[in-house]
Amino acid sequence: MREEEKIFTGQLFKPGHPDLRAIKLRTHNLNNDYNATYEDETEKRAQILSQLVGSMGEGSFIQGPVFFHYGVHTHIGKRFFGNFNLTIQDDAPVTIGDDCSFGPNVTIVTPIHPLIAGERRAMRDAQGNPAHVCYARPVVIGDDCWLGANVVVCSGVTIGKGCVIGAGSVVTKDIPDNSFAAGVPCRVIRPITEQDSMKYKPEIAGEFQPIEE
Repeated sequence: MREEEKIFTGQLFKPGHPDLRAIKLRTHNLNNDYNATYEDETEKRAQILSQLVGSMGEGSFIQGPVFFHYGVHTHIGKRFFGNFNLTIQDDAPVTIGDDCSFGPNVTIVTPIHPLIAGERRAMRDAQGNPAHVCYARPVVIGDDCWLGANVVVCSGVTIGKGCVIGAGSVVTKDIPDNSFAAGVPCRVIRPITEQDSMKYKPEIAGEFQPIEE
């Protein structure tokens, strides 16, 4: 089994294997290319992103700088907005739905390292050779989610559609649909309901009205 296939099946793999190092080197160089662009170089940015990530829907925008690990393991929906310093360590697949917005310094991590120190240093493969290993779990973020500044989403987490994650949260467990959640570790504070509509806050909404769906 190839090392990349081991990632997708949740097994221990060698992140230093030449095949994986080649993917990451290409991606890290593309990160640098993207981060060297100006914001109004839209065609150049789009061309780089088409090589950098597995897929990205129309109408999406990433402010930059960006830091993808594999890149090709990340799939982003339509009308995504990613603010400064988006970091996605996508050893395992990362899936982001439509109409999601991320504040500055959002980090998504999928790899997990052994807890035993000796096993973190090295384990022996089938041929008896010592190797540094880890494993990874996918992350899924549903449609219409807002992640505040400095949110960290940990491996194996699914965030349901319509969620708001408060700034500075560390999300270690699944979050159900339409939840406001925050904290370290992140927990559900309450459901998001119709009473949260801006139409009930005219002092903030001013001239703006909700668009009826």
